[in-house]
Amino acid sequence: MTPSEVTPSATGDVRTTEESVLRLDSGDLLVRRDGPRDAPALLLVHGSATSGRSWDALVPFLTPSHHVIRVDLPGHGRSAEPAGRAYDTSEQARTLGTALDRLGVAHVLAVGHSSGGCAVTALAEQRPDLVTALVLVNTGPALDAFIAAEPMPLDPARWPPTDDQIRRFASTGFRAGHPVPQQLVDELRGMTHHAVTASMRATTAYLKKRALPDRLAVLGKPLLVVFGDQDRRWRPASAADYRVVPGARVELLTGAGHTPILEEPRRTAALLLDFAETHSAPGADSA
Repeated sequence: MTPSEVTPSATGDVRTTEESVLRLDSGDLLVRRDGPRDAPALLLVHGSATSGRSWDALVPFLTPSHHVIRVDLPGHGRSAEPAGRAYDTSEQARTLGTALDRLGVAHVLAVGHSSGGCAVTALAEQRPDLVTALVLVNTGPALDAFIAAEPMPLDPARWPPTDDQIRRFASTGFRAGHPVPQQLVDELRGMTHHAVTASMRATTAYLKKRALPDRLAVLGKPLLVVFGDQDRRWRPASAADYRVVPGARVELLTGAGHTPILEEPRRTAALLLDFAETHSAPGADSA
């Protein structure tokens, strides 16, 4: 792995992000790693139409105590579209599991934002040996919690969309008045129309088959749910649906929208680290 980027940490020190490309049967996968390799591992999984870079503001708060692993899901960021162009949530989870095996990581606390929460739930279903606990950030529990909005069609015949079209499409991903970061605009424009739409359909299909609280209740894994109370994509009150999961902890972030990992990274990290103090995966050497 080659250091690709140096940024200041939360304490003002210099931190190096190491990037590597895993050559998997399903396609090349971009992985970013930060923090001590023998520290407890945190897997951070992004939502639809973005990449592992969506965690950039949060990572510096986590690296002093954790080995932070970020994956660009297939077809997102700098990862290749999956073989067969299949975006099923179960396939995303298998890809995550394969990547962690390839990295030599035996246990993770898995964190997902938005639809990334479905991917880490599926990973825990498939690999309960690998996932010790879960954190879901603004992940809708079921389809009836979705806030219907006037659709902004993404025309495949006029792809890629303009910056303005992307900003309108992504605007509800943040609290009212919060700007859509240029990085997110650039990443969505770099995706294919199929990757954007198929990944969203896959999340819908996964939730339609079974609601997340029902899936999580039978897993027996510690769970933290973080929800911005100004979310404009999923009803914030729906966070309470996760309380059916035994021992689940539910936290509402006042003033945050759908993407607190970018809007309120310090407050989001504080909740995650507090939960991780008790439920982190055991630290171990990894490849």
